[in-house]
Amino acid sequence: DAFFVLNADCFWLDGAVPSLERLKAAWNDAAMDCLLLLCDPAHTTGYDGHGDFVMAGDGRIVRGKHRPGAAALAYIGGYLVHPRLFADAPQAGFSMNVLWDRAIAAGRLFGLAHDGHWLHVGTVEAIADAEAHLRRR
Repeated sequence: DAFFVLNADCFWLDGAVPSLERLKAAWNDAAMDCLLLLCDPAHTTGYDGHGDFVMAGDGRIVRGKHRPGAAALAYIGGYLVHPRLFADAPQAGFSMNVLWDRAIAAGRLFGLAHDGHWLHVGTVEAIADAEAHLRRR
């Protein structure tokens, strides 16, 4: 069965429905190998990128650089993945980007837009920014 993966250097504030429940409800085992939680960079704290993925109307995603001019969304450290994605995975340590690129090529990498705010806390500066954001709330 598909399982959740959550990065330890970030957290998010949910919208009306918790994001993990939204991911679970959006999962389509027949079409997906992986479903990433994504966020508009304008709704992030501690992220200085311009977005990682571009999402099509059906939820399929591709790398942001492949669609010049399209609004790219940031990967925010949470996803659902099926074990089948790990078939033929490298034996040594590797980045999930290797497997995500395979899923993109197969049309089986999907995204779900986060409807809350994402906070990256992977650096000392980012932690201070996140704390300031939370104090303002």
